[in-house]
Amino acid sequence: MPATTPMPVQIVDISDGLARRLQESDKRLRFSEVLSTQGVESYLIGPGDVVQVSIWEAPPAALFGATMLDARANGAGTATTTLPEQMVASDGTITIPFAGVIAAGGSSPQQIEREITKRLTGQANQPQVLVRVVRNNTSNVTVVGDVASSTRMPLTARGERLLDALAAAGGVRQPVGKMTIQVTRGSLVNAMPLDQIIQDPHQNIILRPGDVVTALHQPLSLTVLGATGKNEDIPFEANGITLAQALARAGGLQDARADARGVFLFRFEDPSVLGAQGSNSLLTPDNKVPVVYRVDLTDPRSFFIAQGFPVRNKDVMYVANAPASELQKFLNILTSSLFSVNSLISLGR
Repeated sequence: MPATTPMPVQIVDISDGLARRLQESDKRLRFSEVLSTQGVESYLIGPGDVVQVSIWEAPPAALFGATMLDARANGAGTATTTLPEQMVASDGTITIPFAGVIAAGGSSPQQIEREITKRLTGQANQPQVLVRVVRNNTSNVTVVGDVASSTRMPLTARGERLLDALAAAGGVRQPVGKMTIQVTRGSLVNAMPLDQIIQDPHQNIILRPGDVVTALHQPLSLTVLGATGKNEDIPFEANGITLAQALARAGGLQDARADARGVFLFRFEDPSVLGAQGSNSLLTPDNKVPVVYRVDLTDPRSFFIAQGFPVRNKDVMYVANAPASELQKFLNILTSSLFSVNSLISLGR
């Protein structure tokens, strides 16, 4: 078997400048920066929508003969015709008697009313037209993911927002702090922690037809090993935590064992964050560099840096044992061995 080449690992001491670069690289674009916050000015009819058209004629009616009395017209007869409901065809058209084929797709009801009126002018006597959307089948938002009930929410002229869509789906099923919301609009895809959306009203964007809202529960965790209060996977929120918070959640350093100069964070890092230090490292198949960040907590400045140093999902934190602790382990083993020998000698007598 050929010997495998060991993967070189960069050991990097944390600094304020490094913490700032990591914060910048972890910074997510907000919805207000990627997706337009402006809603659609008016409802636009599309193929599949069901519409109803009503046409009024002043007397004497020339085309539409069914009459009804308009009480507000002082008894004057007004002819009105309500056409049967019709679904907008796949090519976006509807058909109106005496007006022909009308291009409805991509137009608002008001625009269609003006077009029909224009075509009937000269045939009908002072025609007036009302177009009503009976069933909205195209102006919808799809809500999926870790919600109580996936749904398609119809949009109205009110301008429904992101949190409206989540509410229409019955809300998320996991704690708010552990949820990420992804919005897909055409070819644009962006995600943000749910609690940031709630805290910043600007991120509660107005939705557009065809948007897909996905509620994602992606458990994030940090593995803690070594001389800490507890060795385990520590979950954290979608907003992320800092190195200082991670140490606190791990129960801190054990006074009798831990080496405060030997706190290490293992991670696969983007080479651009490390600058020149990452240029000579062997890249993993996904173009990452194995790196170990070292923290010396005997330096008071390290505590300030740790407060801004971001922890990422699947990081491994290890706290080394102090040299005195290793000596104590050896003495304990030696003492135990001597005690066993003395016991055997005593029994032999």
